[in-house]
Amino acid sequence: MAIEPAETGLTHAHQTVFVDTFTNGLLGPDVAMLGPVADGGHVVWNSTPGCWGPMITPAIRGGHEVAQPVAVAGAEVGDAIAVRIKDIEVTSLATASGTDQPMEGRFNGDPFCAPVCPGCGAEWTETRIEGIGPEAIRCASCGADATPFTFANGYTIAFDELRTVGLTMPQEAAERFAREAPRFAALPDKSVQNPILTFAPHDIVALATRLRPFLGQIGTSPSITMPDSHNAGDFGSFLIGASHAYALSAQDLQTHKTDGHLDIDAVRAGAILVCPVKLPGAGLYLGDMHALQGDGEIAGHTCDVSGTVTLQVEVLKGLGIDGPVLFPVADDLPFLAKPLSEEERMRARALGRRYGVEEVEESLPISVVGTGPDLGSATDNGLARAAQLLDLSVGEVRNRATIAGAIEIGRHPGVVQVTFRAPTERLEACGLLRYAVEQYA
Repeated sequence: MAIEPAETGLTHAHQTVFVDTFTNGLLGPDVAMLGPVADGGHVVWNSTPGCWGPMITPAIRGGHEVAQPVAVAGAEVGDAIAVRIKDIEVTSLATASGTDQPMEGRFNGDPFCAPVCPGCGAEWTETRIEGIGPEAIRCASCGADATPFTFANGYTIAFDELRTVGLTMPQEAAERFAREAPRFAALPDKSVQNPILTFAPHDIVALATRLRPFLGQIGTSPSITMPDSHNAGDFGSFLIGASHAYALSAQDLQTHKTDGHLDIDAVRAGAILVCPVKLPGAGLYLGDMHALQGDGEIAGHTCDVSGTVTLQVEVLKGLGIDGPVLFPVADDLPFLAKPLSEEERMRARALGRRYGVEEVEESLPISVVGTGPDLGSATDNGLARAAQLLDLSVGEVRNRATIAGAIEIGRHPGVVQVTFRAPTERLEACGLLRYAVEQYA
């Protein structure tokens, strides 16, 4: 059942909640939640392609089409929720992506969340699809070419039956997919986006690659209504002083965002993500599933797909974090952040005895997410968050990330992971040790 924005925690909590509905691109206190799901319960989602399809659908106001948020029973402002990503399965047969070209005259300051029809001037206009190709998106009122974006360089990519490899397609195949775009995209029944396969891009042909799906958007709802794709410090900075209806001040952005738009490729099956709660009930949501991505998402976009996701949620009372904390699967940890093997610990103990060190520190990995308008400010944000969480100095976090970790780029221009081995007593003091033990011990 749906919970209206004002009523969280007032209905019976469900052990499993199924989600197949989507927002109009907005998140926040004005968006009704489903559920609630019980503390310790599961949420099963059918997700849409998150990015390019919504980008060419002006009626979607946030740049992405994310799943409707779910309330978590017992989650209150100042808490956190731990999200175990149990399973991610790609259902799309193919998708299209590439670097974008905003279309001048078709948006009010921001093509992701303030599109304007160049023909009749309507904001967030409804559209229809006429044929295939980059001029196929037409205003339902006046018939004008109304897409806010086209490709600067684009490709169509198909996937094998096991969803293990992908191959970029030539023009003939791309146009075949375009004519049956909803089927090849496996669009969920309640999705309203124009599928990006309609554009049939084919600038790169015969490039093979591997699939490793993850969630570009996953987290808790912000405490002010904002476009979903802007719920992060880099994209969110475009809202500061903007000319459109979703403009925010710098202080409002910092206070209310939850950094759910991560595009971190380590947010995949097996990982544990800990998210801040800034609304009663948390408003857990996800979307923007990607079939694959290199660190940084340097093209600005990657292979958006439909799929199914299963999550398990737990409430952490009073953790009070400002942004996400990640416990990646061990294979995704930087070399220096990986827990020491028993042989390495034995050698370290022997070295310590030689120089008067009686015990080797017990430490386990943690990855703290930082965001900002650029990579420097995102790194500073992640360092400060890690220091506050673990009651360490920023200088010590810098040193640990240098000699027992790494700074990893999630999304260029401004999402990073500050990953390092932290003292286990500091992890225990903040209530996160059990997740590090679960993942790495």
